[in-house]
Amino acid sequence: MSGATRPLVCRGSLVSTFRWVPFAAVLLLLAGVLPAAEAQEPSDKRPLPIKDHQLWRSISGATISADGNWVAWGYGRVRGDDTLHVVNVDNQAGHVVPLGSGARFSDDGIWVAYSLSPSFEEAEKARREEERVTRKAELLNLETGEKRTWENVAGFGFSNGSSHLFVRKERPGGGGRSGSGRPSNSGGSDQAAGSDLILRNLSEGYDELIGSVAESGFNKPGTLLAYTVDAANQDGNGLYLVDLGTGVRRALDNAKERYSELTWSEEGDGLAVLRGETPEGKTERVNALLAFTELEDGEPVRYVFDGESGSGLPPGQVISEKGGVTWAEGLGIVFVGLKAQDEELEDWPEDLVPLADVNVWHWADDRIQTVQIRQASRDRDRTYLAAVHLDRQRLVPLAEEAIPTVEVTRDGRWAVGRDDSNFISDWKPRVADYYRIDTQTGEKHQILRGHERTYGLSPDGKHYLYWLEGHFFAYRFNDDVHFNLTASNPVVFTNLEYDHPGAKPPYGVAGWVGDGAAVLLNLRYDIWLQPLDGSRPSNLTQGRGQRDEIRFRYVQTDPDERTVDLEQPVLLSAYGEWTKEAGFFEVRDGELIELAWEDRRFGRPQKAEKANRFLFTAETFQEFPDLSVSGRDFSERVRVTTANPHQEEYLWGHRILIDYTNNKGVPLQGILAIPEGYQEGEKLPMIVRFYEKDSQNLHQYSVPVFSNRLNQSAYVSNGYLVLLADIHFRTGSSHSDMLECVEAATKKVIEMGYADPTAIGLQGGSYSGGGSAYIATRSNMFAAVAHRAAPINLVSEFNQLFTGSGQNNHSYDIYGQGRYGTNPYDDFQLYWDQSPISGVENMNTPVLYLHGTNDGSVNWEQGLEWYNALRFLGKPIIWLSYPDEGHSLARLENRIDFQFRMRQFFDHYLKGTPAPKWMTEGVSQLEKEKHLREFAPEVFMKPDTAQGADGGGK
Repeated sequence: MSGATRPLVCRGSLVSTFRWVPFAAVLLLLAGVLPAAEAQEPSDKRPLPIKDHQLWRSISGATISADGNWVAWGYGRVRGDDTLHVVNVDNQAGHVVPLGSGARFSDDGIWVAYSLSPSFEEAEKARREEERVTRKAELLNLETGEKRTWENVAGFGFSNGSSHLFVRKERPGGGGRSGSGRPSNSGGSDQAAGSDLILRNLSEGYDELIGSVAESGFNKPGTLLAYTVDAANQDGNGLYLVDLGTGVRRALDNAKERYSELTWSEEGDGLAVLRGETPEGKTERVNALLAFTELEDGEPVRYVFDGESGSGLPPGQVISEKGGVTWAEGLGIVFVGLKAQDEELEDWPEDLVPLADVNVWHWADDRIQTVQIRQASRDRDRTYLAAVHLDRQRLVPLAEEAIPTVEVTRDGRWAVGRDDSNFISDWKPRVADYYRIDTQTGEKHQILRGHERTYGLSPDGKHYLYWLEGHFFAYRFNDDVHFNLTASNPVVFTNLEYDHPGAKPPYGVAGWVGDGAAVLLNLRYDIWLQPLDGSRPSNLTQGRGQRDEIRFRYVQTDPDERTVDLEQPVLLSAYGEWTKEAGFFEVRDGELIELAWEDRRFGRPQKAEKANRFLFTAETFQEFPDLSVSGRDFSERVRVTTANPHQEEYLWGHRILIDYTNNKGVPLQGILAIPEGYQEGEKLPMIVRFYEKDSQNLHQYSVPVFSNRLNQSAYVSNGYLVLLADIHFRTGSSHSDMLECVEAATKKVIEMGYADPTAIGLQGGSYSGGGSAYIATRSNMFAAVAHRAAPINLVSEFNQLFTGSGQNNHSYDIYGQGRYGTNPYDDFQLYWDQSPISGVENMNTPVLYLHGTNDGSVNWEQGLEWYNALRFLGKPIIWLSYPDEGHSLARLENRIDFQFRMRQFFDHYLKGTPAPKWMTEGVSQLEKEKHLREFAPEVFMKPDTAQGADGGGK
């Protein structure tokens, strides 16, 4: 888009088409939406000190009841206790639950259940003493306020229909996945996996104790509870069913074996489980599949497949609990995982020389040893999908070693397998051969060769969608036909903004319509409805996106929906690419209707299951993303949280958009944050931050937190300008692109009269940490640079590892974020020229550098190379090397430490404050502990706020 045609950007204004209720005036003031003349700065506002970052509360676990009448959320704070709030939307009455979290409402809106955790101090004490921490569960009646509490709880859940609640207790010694109804060791351990399960009858108000339950689950209608028993000595092991209406319990199967992978069909009318034992001297459990249908119609229909009573199980294979169990629609097929049986290795004799330990790195390995090591557990437990046809008593293998990944249609008729064995590479794009698999026979037929981008199965199981040479194609299973879906469409679906080497992808698929009759395809701005029957496509958003440069995207409001129902109103999010306005639109009866369009950033709305009410967040730089509830039109909003009212005690600021271009005239935008009380013509110190694109975050609230990056709100509160600059990337010049765009954005702010050109700092991390180092060696514009975890020598970095995944950097540098499009063996000069290390002799900018010794993304040795080169040349660098930390600082004390050091660094070089001794003289190993003890009291000082550490607020 050229500057001549770009829409005007409204600076510093806020368009508002809604009203808050019931506290309109107060909430508008808190939201910062009153005109500037009406919201004058109080005389007692003060700069935000670092130690007060701990006051800011976060919101987690927000949920709305099915009827839309109740909202629950948790407040959390650094080194503090969680507090759960449950509030009635209409009258603002509710409940405050200290130490509560993870609320779930019953679908009738009468009950809410939640966890109660130990206090922060209790949890810390247990951690220090290596003791197990246990939780409680509590049930609250929202009509009466009555509570019921259970100790030592692993998880809980309501039945659909709200007749019952299950509460799963911890196993002796711990274990159990929260809320899953399934233990953590449902595999082959000799230890009994069962624990107590409480079944609470909500209407009658009584508990039923069921012992030694390993797995459990309600069916979808909420009429039945199934569970397995795994008891000591396997006494009573079996599969059981409880009729929740009558309370009648019956055993569907009993045996002195292990039962696992309890699975209901999607509609809750089929039940399956695996039953088996591990033979002596073998590694794998030998399982039988048990499946039951017609469970509510008297005597259930029972199917057993164990390889002996049926056919098709390959010799030497077992049905493995490591592969899970899945039902196909129609209840005729159950999918299981197969695994090869193996002999247990005998213990190595103690009287022999111990076994050597060596990893053999071979140049022809498909995957390098570090990748193999990281994936060994997954590979060891890998299973291969198979279909068990219940009526035929026949198993049909679908996956195999060459085709390990298989995707199955919902009705179970067809599957698509992926084979990448001929294309495995450290660096090339991930491509594979694709096969149609007939689940009746196992027959495989190749449909795609060496293909990169696929978009999966249609909901009706008739088509497979993929992207090829700028078009969407569909493959039809029944007659083996490929057809170009978008050949006649007048628009191009290729993502022209994609700035990485390689073939450009599309903008994406928004969803399927009519159970697979059509597909919604994203453009840069609009959404198109593309039928699969060859009929004419249509622009769902009527060209409004392209015309006004508004990006529309589909918002799924029902997490269980499979397709988009165009007969009902369809909610869309909307974002103005150049104005940064945002909001929601609706497609209703074929018309595009604006619901909300504001100078705000909105979170993803959560719809009440049975009511037209939405729970969502809205934020600006001044306005924390508190929770609000509205109707479908987003007009009248009830704000239900005020998480951080103490913000009004501090100086804050505002943001504006700036426009600039790179050297080729490409239009770019940046965000400039300006301190509160700024006087026109005043020239302030400024810190520039960048990564890739940031201007889309104009209205993002900057939460004061302890982290390893610059906190914008805190620096602006203390008198700094903060600039976020967008980067335009070209292949092979990432670091020089950063230099070009960062300098252009910085010059623009200087021209606008805001920044003191002698007091400008630069801050970046990881990808932009390398860019910051490169800029420091090529530019004299910046008075100080603070950066983190930076690739310094791209030539050596190319052959280093992402230790977390075990992968080397080849793909990252060529096709990934590096964007170099080549390698140092084909173009050594490019890699050397783009390396910060190649320009160190020209650098005089003071540098503060952070790197953790266990960084799994950028090797610590890159920092060592940076430090040693600058030290050798007598250049000013201070390296903060944090032992045992990774790519980002994990330990709170280290994050706090870094925030103080970075502030002191910038204050010295940009504001002229005296440098502390650690900056002027360093810290010797002999003085290290003494220095840290002296530094720590400032780090852990109590907050200053008049409202106290709790922060007040609802």
